[in-house]
Amino acid sequence: MAAIPASTRVDELLRELAPQALAAVLRRYRDFEAAEDAVQEALLAASVTWRRNGLPDSPRGWLIQVAFRRLTDEVRSQKARRLREEAVAVDAEREEELSASAGDEPRAGESDDALLVLFMCCHPALTPPSAIALTLRAVGGLTTAEIAKAFLVPEATMAQRISRAKQTIQASGVPFQRPAPTEWPARLKSVLHVLYLIFNEGYTSSIGPDLQRSELANEAIRLARAVHAVLPEDGEVAGLLALMLLTDARRLSRTTEGGDLVPLAEQDRTRWDRQAIAEGVRLVTEALPRGAIGPYQLQAAIAACHDEAARAEDTDWPEILALYGLLERMSDNPMVSLNRAVALAMVEGPAAGLERLKALDGDARLADHHRLDAVRAHFFEMAGDRGAATFHYRRAAERTDSIPEQRYLLARAAELEAR
Repeated sequence: MAAIPASTRVDELLRELAPQALAAVLRRYRDFEAAEDAVQEALLAASVTWRRNGLPDSPRGWLIQVAFRRLTDEVRSQKARRLREEAVAVDAEREEELSASAGDEPRAGESDDALLVLFMCCHPALTPPSAIALTLRAVGGLTTAEIAKAFLVPEATMAQRISRAKQTIQASGVPFQRPAPTEWPARLKSVLHVLYLIFNEGYTSSIGPDLQRSELANEAIRLARAVHAVLPEDGEVAGLLALMLLTDARRLSRTTEGGDLVPLAEQDRTRWDRQAIAEGVRLVTEALPRGAIGPYQLQAAIAACHDEAARAEDTDWPEILALYGLLERMSDNPMVSLNRAVALAMVEGPAAGLERLKALDGDARLADHHRLDAVRAHFFEMAGDRGAATFHYRRAAERTDSIPEQRYLLARAAELEAR
């Protein structure tokens, strides 16, 4: 056993190893729901044991072995699964081979189990929303509440969607296995959406005391790099990776030492990661001329406009407004429309922005979302209407579950009241 690790190290390691363990168990049992349950139990056991006793010599192998035992015990304890129990006995030799190869290093041909599970979860029997939700649980490690926030639906609705996704896979008869290379393009759209949502939750956490969850953002970037390595000529893959790098480059400047939110216009741009910005700009610049332009490339181009401005006042808002116009035409996403309203206000003034928001008031997906109130408050502040701005800042604070965002919004309201 290694020395007893810090809790944060255990959490990061478990997040990294979870999809690897799930892939190994799936290769053995081909039952997603049972495999996920067994891996979740193994993760819980590891969380307690590793903090108390230190890391085992082979953390990956430890997780896989415990998950194997949990699933085998379940098989043997239920008479209704007698056929599977017999299969376990028949395949005992294969299990020994799997156990022997369950060390820290993935086997040849399985160099990135997280990427493998990512594409496997985008199963042909599932609708894209269900595939995305399931993958966020299996690969991204997000809670049901976090996924529900990302989809702008109630938590109960998302829990049902994930449960139905598992049942659909089981009932489909389509093997839960590594997709053939010819199947990858068909699943790519869902895969990219999954990575986008994982990154967004890591960059701005929807729930909890921290504004950012760097382990989630880092994992999304790592997986995006892996997909880009497999599909280097795909413009949207390059665009998504560029978007992540250009956005994540601002990470260090987004909060104070006490964890308070720092808005983009007030960030210390000398702390931005210039190497990540250069890589992101190169990726999107190379991708744009290749063919059809997609939403990730457009968002990356917008992020590049922000990152390449030496000062906030140097930002090319007309260019950003034009890019959001293109993006809005190809995407039925209310957040895109909200961001376009921000760009419009920066170009034509707060009155134009407020008028634009009226069109979004009837969108049920934004009805209770804090960002609509936060943006409206900002526009009223720009217009000099302190009373209306204060009201909407406070209402936005009531509607977010992010503690850093709550603190920032309430601080803005208090500052306006004190003037």
